[in-house]
Amino acid sequence: MPARKPNPDDRAYVTEVTRALDAGEEPPAAALRSAVRYTLLMLAERVPGKAVEVRVPPVAAVQAIPGVRHTRGTPPNVVETDPVTWIRLATGRLDWAAAVAAGQVAASGSRSDLSPFLPVDGV
Repeated sequence: MPARKPNPDDRAYVTEVTRALDAGEEPPAAALRSAVRYTLLMLAERVPGKAVEVRVPPVAAVQAIPGVRHTRGTPPNVVETDPVTWIRLATGRLDWAAAVAAGQVAASGSRSDLSPFLPVDGV
């Protein structure tokens, strides 16, 4: 199955969601889902690889970051967070170390530090 590509039209959802979050409002659910998928796909496109699985349940997950490829079972390097936290990280509104320290991000494995890749280019 070919890798999915980010749809440039979905960039508008990132703007919609960040405006809502910046205003202290809850973003529309459909826009949030689309924004999360778009930013995850942008991360995977900008930093291709299979060493880290980035999960944002229940929306999506991608594999990214160069390194040893994971093929079966639980990946050795996993990052998991909720959709709003992911959008804040992806857009530079939340610092990686602060999110991890606050328990907003679960990161396991030696390659799971995403700070060099955040915010995600192109969002």
